[in-house]
Amino acid sequence: MSSPVRIETAPHTAGAVASALRGIDGILTPGDAGYDQARLAWNLAADQHPAGIAAPEHLGDVLRIVRAAALAGARIAPQSTGHNAMPLAQGGLDDALLLRLHALTGVDIDVERRTARVIGGTLWRDVIAAAAPRGLTALHGSAGDVAVAGYVLGGGLSFYGRAHGLAAHSVRSFDVVTSSGELVHASPDSHAGLFWALRGGDGGNFGVVVAIELDLLPLADVHAGFLLWDISAAPVVLPAWRSWTEGLDHAVTTSLRMLRFPPLPELPPFLSGRSLVIIDGAVLAEDHRAAELLGPLRELQPELDTFARMPAIGLLDVHMDPPVPSAGVSDHLMLGALGDEALADLLAAAGPDAIGAPAIVELRQLGGALAEPEDAALSRLDGEYTLLAIDMVPVPEMIPGALARVSAVAEAMRPWADGAPYLNFVEAAGGAAGSFQIEVIERLHRVRALYDPMRRMCAAHPLPAMPGRPAPAV
Repeated sequence: MSSPVRIETAPHTAGAVASALRGIDGILTPGDAGYDQARLAWNLAADQHPAGIAAPEHLGDVLRIVRAAALAGARIAPQSTGHNAMPLAQGGLDDALLLRLHALTGVDIDVERRTARVIGGTLWRDVIAAAAPRGLTALHGSAGDVAVAGYVLGGGLSFYGRAHGLAAHSVRSFDVVTSSGELVHASPDSHAGLFWALRGGDGGNFGVVVAIELDLLPLADVHAGFLLWDISAAPVVLPAWRSWTEGLDHAVTTSLRMLRFPPLPELPPFLSGRSLVIIDGAVLAEDHRAAELLGPLRELQPELDTFARMPAIGLLDVHMDPPVPSAGVSDHLMLGALGDEALADLLAAAGPDAIGAPAIVELRQLGGALAEPEDAALSRLDGEYTLLAIDMVPVPEMIPGALARVSAVAEAMRPWADGAPYLNFVEAAGGAAGSFQIEVIERLHRVRALYDPMRRMCAAHPLPAMPGRPAPAV
C-alpha cells in the first residue's frame, strides 16, 4: 500500500495562513463578503472563525482546494451541516480551512445490491427519499437534516439500532481525499486500516470523506410513533419505561424525553408552552406484535398516541427535532442499568418539580445489536442507555447558564455512568479522550501517520494522546 505524498510547508502563524489562502479561487477569508454567513454551523451556538472557508460543489474542487490549503500551511477541517460543531469551534480554527461539504451532494441507489452511494455532505432526508420508492431505507438518525457522513463517521445511532446495529457498521466503502490531496478508496480489501478507522473513529482525523457506500434495509414501512404525557406523569412513566426496556425484544428501539417548550406560536398547541414526557421510536414487527409490545406503555394512558404503521421515510419526523438551524448546548453520559435511586436522581434533576432544568433531557435505549462487537474503530456501544441533556441559547449571553444546567443533569447521573461516551453526543473539546480503549487509540494513530503524516487534518474530536506520551501538536 502506498502512502499519500507529503507536501512540505513551513510553519505559518494564523494570520499568515489567512493571507496565504486569500485570493485562492473558491476560498473566503475574514473580511470577504459572505464569510460571516458561510462560517455559521447548524448549531448556531458554535462560534467558528476559520482562516478560510470553502464550499466545493465537485470532487475536482475538493482536490484543488485541499492541495492549495496544504501549500498555504493551513489545517483542514471538514464539516457537512455542523450539528455537532461546538468541539470544532472550541478547538480553534484560526489557522484552518473550514471545508463545508453541504454543496457536494448526490445519492445513487443500487436496488439489486441494496446499497446507496452517498456523496459528500448529502443529508439523510435526501438518501431516504431516494431509497423509499424502491422499498428501502437505512440506519439513519432521528433527524433528516443531519448529513450522512458526520453521523456515520461518529458511529450512527438509529431507531433501527437494536435490531441492526450501528450505521458505521453498514458501510461498505469510503472515498477519502487525504490532507495531501490524494483520492483514496477505503474498503475491507483496499486501504483496510483506513476503512477500519473511519467506521466510528471520527473521520476528520484522517481525511475529507467525499463518498460513502452503505447497505440499505429492505423496509418500505415501519411501525413507529410517539406516546405523550404531561410531565406530571414522569414519576410513573419513567420507572415503567425503564422496567419495560429491560429484556425487551431487539425489534424495539425507543427513547424517553422530558421536554420543556416555550410558548411559541410556531409550535403546535400540544407542545407550545408545555412540559412533557415523550416516548418515541420504532418497532420492527407486524402490527399485532407491535401492539403487544407497546401494550404496557399504553396502559399508562398517554394523552397522545401516534404509534402506527407508516412509510419508512416518516420515521425521520417522529423525534420532532428542530427543523431549522438553532443554538444549543449539551452534555452526555453513557449509563448502565438504572435502579430506583438513579431514577430518583434523574427526576430530581429534570422531573416535574425540578427547578432550572434544561429544555431536553433524553434517555436512549441501547443493547441488542448495538452491543455486538464489530471490527471497527467503534466496535460497539457500551452501557444500557445514553443520557443527553440539551438547552437552547437564543443569545450568546445565555450560554454559561445553559451549560450549567446541562452539566448539573450529567453530574446528578454520573454515579450511574457506565461505558465510553458516544462521540456524536459529545460537544466538549477533547471529548474523544474517554471514548476509545488504549489499543484502539494506538491503532488510530498508526492509521493517521499513514494518511495525514503532517497532521493537517482538524477533527471535531482529535485523537487522544497515546498513553505515556504528550498530546501531539496540531
